[in-house]
Amino acid sequence: MSLPPFGHDAHIRYTEPSNTSWTFGQTIDNTESGRKWLEGEAQGWKVINTEEDTVQLLMTSAIVPRPVAFVSSVSETGVENLAPFSFFNVVTCNPLLVSFCCNNSPRVKDTPTNVKKGLGFTINIINEPFIENAHATSIDAPPEFDEWTISGLTKAPSIHVKAPRVKESAFSMECELFQAIDITHPVSGEITTTMILAHVKYVHVRKDVLNERGVVDITKYKPIARLGDISYGRISDVFRLPRPVWEQEKEKINHTLANNERP
Repeated sequence: MSLPPFGHDAHIRYTEPSNTSWTFGQTIDNTESGRKWLEGEAQGWKVINTEEDTVQLLMTSAIVPRPVAFVSSVSETGVENLAPFSFFNVVTCNPLLVSFCCNNSPRVKDTPTNVKKGLGFTINIINEPFIENAHATSIDAPPEFDEWTISGLTKAPSIHVKAPRVKESAFSMECELFQAIDITHPVSGEITTTMILAHVKYVHVRKDVLNERGVVDITKYKPIARLGDISYGRISDVFRLPRPVWEQEKEKINHTLANNERP
């Protein structure tokens, strides 16, 4: 199958939300896109018993997009390791914790082994211009192989941990181990996955991706996301939805409920 070339000049743009006239209680069939979406229900639902069927590929294709933790760590013998993990997200900002998970099949990865030693590590966000470099480090290399050597990426010194940052990343976090949680299968008793709770001690962010409020400008950031199978994605259109405030919206809500309105 022939694919079009990657659009290097593509730009993220802000658009209106999908339904600018939506009101409390309004059902999805009030818009053309909503009605088309509901038409798909005619094909029914597939129900899967996860104790009988393997659903890993289904799960990773459905729970998307996922940010990717690009983790730099160092072994006790000084061997540096670099690897991406797409089961990754923010846990809490008080204390400042992020998490990522490492699959222990077919063997325990170098990353959780290194991290558990308490030597510190960095988590770097992958941006579009170096996705191939980062993806190369997902290779099933033998233990204690230094993925930096094949990545073409540049080590930048950290100020708190031994592991280097990825200089090409626009956003990097220096982390200490907060907790390592080994996930045990309830039937086999096998430790299948290790969840790492990382305590973020320092953040490094490129000034050119910040806006005037000091937060990341998504139109300049160019983060990549993991999708299903071997697919990645990037952000194209962005829209904003302010969080509803009860004091401002309660009259509308109560009016809708009192009249059982279905717009």
